[in-house]
Amino acid sequence: MKWPRLLLLAVVAALAAWGWWALYPSPERQIRGQLADAARAASFAAGDGYLAKLAGAGRLAEFFSTNADIQIGDPGRPEHRLAGREEIQQAALAARAPGQTLSVTFPDITVIVNADQQSAVADLTLQARFTGEHETDLIVQEMKFTLRKINGQWLIVKVETVRTLS
Repeated sequence: MKWPRLLLLAVVAALAAWGWWALYPSPERQIRGQLADAARAASFAAGDGYLAKLAGAGRLAEFFSTNADIQIGDPGRPEHRLAGREEIQQAALAARAPGQTLSVTFPDITVIVNADQQSAVADLTLQARFTGEHETDLIVQEMKFTLRKINGQWLIVKVETVRTLS
């Protein structure tokens, strides 16, 4: 008679642990999910209408703080800088030109949450496949995202290209 009770207790404990894990994710898990959602919001298809493009650009901008700073540059190319959520949204809308597609993923994210549990740094690899009218480009770039917890949500406050030795 004791085995069924112990088994039932073990099952209840496992369900309680899973429930706690699902309802109260760690900051690292929250950030990974937020960045995966941001990559999906940055992606778009060629057949999207204007309203879908506008909504997608707005959805992407929501992952950034109002005073976010983006500095992206490749060796041999000029650095691109965006300041603020509005500029980010406008750039995202401009990138959604007719006949073009973009697929963005972050295949390897390393998150370091600071001791205050209110800020974090995510080192990741950006993989973007951009298809224009006649060509396809694959961009693979190491990036550093700085995030801050603002009003209970992890928002991106800074994005910068990681300079690597090549």
